[in-house]
Amino acid sequence: MTTWPISTYRLQIQQSFDLDDAAAVTGYLRDLGVSWAYLSPLLEATRGSEHGYDVVDATRVDPARGGMAGLDRFAEAARAHGLGILVDIVPNHQGISDPTQNAWWWDVLIYGRESRFAGAFDIDWDFGEERVTVPILGAELDDVLAAGEIVIEPGPGEPTEPGNPSAGGRTPYGALHYYDNVLPLAPGSLDGIDPRDGIDEADIREILSRQNWRLLYWRREASELDVRRFFAVTTLVGVRVEVPWVFEQTHAEILRWLREGLADGLRIDHPDGLADPGGYLAQLSAATGGVYVVVEKILEHGEALPAWWETDGTTGYDAMAEIDRVLTDPAGETPLDALDTALRGTPVDYAELIHDTKRMIADTIQESELRRLVRCLPRPVRHALDDETAQDATAELLACYPVYRSYLPDGVEHLDHAVADATARRPELAEAFAVLRPLIADPGLEFSRRFMQATGPVMAKGVEDTAFYRYSRLGSLTEVGGDPSVFSLDVAGFHDAFSRRQAHWPRSLTALSTHDTKRGEDVRARLAVLAEMPDRWAGVLAELRAVASTGDGPFDNLLWQAIVGSWPATPGRLHAYAEKAAREAAEATGWWDPNAAFEERMHAVVDAAFGAARPLVDAFVASIQDAGWSNGLSAKLLQLAGPGVPDVYQGSELWETSLVDPDNRRPVDFGRRRELLARLDEGWMPEVDATGAAKLLVTSRALRLRRDRPDLFTRYTPMTVVGPASGHAIAFDRGGALAVATRLPVGLAARGWGDTVLLRHSGPTVDLLTGRRFVGTEVALAELLERYPVALLGPEDAP
Repeated sequence: MTTWPISTYRLQIQQSFDLDDAAAVTGYLRDLGVSWAYLSPLLEATRGSEHGYDVVDATRVDPARGGMAGLDRFAEAARAHGLGILVDIVPNHQGISDPTQNAWWWDVLIYGRESRFAGAFDIDWDFGEERVTVPILGAELDDVLAAGEIVIEPGPGEPTEPGNPSAGGRTPYGALHYYDNVLPLAPGSLDGIDPRDGIDEADIREILSRQNWRLLYWRREASELDVRRFFAVTTLVGVRVEVPWVFEQTHAEILRWLREGLADGLRIDHPDGLADPGGYLAQLSAATGGVYVVVEKILEHGEALPAWWETDGTTGYDAMAEIDRVLTDPAGETPLDALDTALRGTPVDYAELIHDTKRMIADTIQESELRRLVRCLPRPVRHALDDETAQDATAELLACYPVYRSYLPDGVEHLDHAVADATARRPELAEAFAVLRPLIADPGLEFSRRFMQATGPVMAKGVEDTAFYRYSRLGSLTEVGGDPSVFSLDVAGFHDAFSRRQAHWPRSLTALSTHDTKRGEDVRARLAVLAEMPDRWAGVLAELRAVASTGDGPFDNLLWQAIVGSWPATPGRLHAYAEKAAREAAEATGWWDPNAAFEERMHAVVDAAFGAARPLVDAFVASIQDAGWSNGLSAKLLQLAGPGVPDVYQGSELWETSLVDPDNRRPVDFGRRRELLARLDEGWMPEVDATGAAKLLVTSRALRLRRDRPDLFTRYTPMTVVGPASGHAIAFDRGGALAVATRLPVGLAARGWGDTVLLRHSGPTVDLLTGRRFVGTEVALAELLERYPVALLGPEDAP
């Protein structure tokens, strides 16, 4: 087994698919050709969590996911089938939606700043006057008290020392109950109050005043919260992993997995949230002896991963963006822009759109983080700038920041870009920007560190979770890690990008679908076809909108694209997607204050897709599905044969037509996949059709070749294709394995390959997908791609 993976296969471990279920598919993964199994977070998470990113106990494997014994059994099964193990870990935050489940947080609520665990969480104790805000109330406190909604439960008075957490939610000094919420009371909470006499409203107010936490109306959390969160998720509290004892205690179990051979490498979730991502990676490398590590790092278009980080690369969104764009017809950009303009009534400037959505996020759901930034400005600056001006200027710089974050002193050019852009937009704040710029540039200052921790949430929430649902020109381009204003990539540009990956980050993951993608890879592959027929799509959209419309042209475009791209989906899946998309866009409706009338029209559109509009949907999907399947097979081969470590998201060896989470965590029918793979191994040559078996063929043959003949994947050399249809082919040689993929299939169908040929080295070779043998230096693409739109060529002795 190699010390780094040749390929990975992501498994979402949860109660309904636990570690024993995962162990049961290790044989299938081996047969598929997988090198390493890649597991979602395993540490104990909030009960019922499907994703596992809300860790509540970093010291043990989640019992609901199989527990320690389950991990032992999984590792044994994986080793028996020759698989390595990559595990996703979450150093940035912990889950506190139910404080009784998180012993560290429970202890902080009891003892406040005196708790041994107070230093583990990123809490602004001074701002909160030594009390942690708990925004769980459904109304203002006076109204809640008047309604009698708070109940006090006296405790047995058992002594619990600070630093000895009350595991299991024990309440030695009593507890407060507010509906399903339970909070522990501090020592002395009931002094002078005899519960036998009844606890009235005045008593409750007195008890509340004695706590190390402060109840808050949930609508005020955005401005008054005193803890750092993951993005805007108040139930995920920031962890100070930069503190040595916090690192040690939150990584002890993880390091044991590596030490005892239960894991071989790690995937790091959201490193940009950490105080010092580079420093964390260095510390992790030292603790692990330099095992394989990849980071969930979102790179903006043209941005490079910090070369000095101790990591093997990213989780692969950058490759996804390159593959999507080389399969997108550049000729579709102008007409799709025109359609978007017609739907909006005015042209949209993407740069302006994301500036405004990022500014909205900074001013609303990130306001508490913004206020904390202002509070940590050096005292002389706070005298020079009033808080309102400082907050306004800081928010503007966050909105103008061009990347997720910088790692100062590296990346100061991004800060200068933000200052220049902000000054051009808000010249009246030029003096404030000039004051703030050197503070941000000084990584030794708390203000600088927290500013860098704030740029990521503003970018992620403002762009991925807002602008991506407003900018609906072509849905396949509004994907995590991609810049939708970059419409396409020519073949030469694609080769340049893949050559750089081979040269600089050959062990970086590459992805097509993940648990975070907005649309599964084959939804995007089908939607890419619209760029080849923009006028046709404009006409079909008009017909569909005539049947059912929300009244919002751009959102109709997004929703009907989602319907067409995922078809045949189920009503439940599409209703859930429509609600999430509309509320994330935060224009016609929203999470805090849903617009019932708009959402009724929105759901009527989904209903129409299964009713009056179904003939239109069926007919249009039928007309583009073959081209979509061609794109899907091409994308898969480009990923699997290209440089880096290809990651196959669970189930995506067949057509992956999921939409945004939680849709992409649906159960996978591994039995069906085993059955189809066995038929392929018996010599079945499937059609490119709805079964997805042709995709399974491409996936298994590419993965097996990479695993069994790594000597054929040692370089990246663009190959030459000549002839009238040369622009429809992408070909590269990996050092003996040669991949050929089709692009822009609609245009190709109209013209055919003609006498277009692939130029290659002489000698016999075999297409591992069809078994056909080719000789000579010229291979006719009409012959090579006669059965499938892709080919994987290797030596005759290739397995």
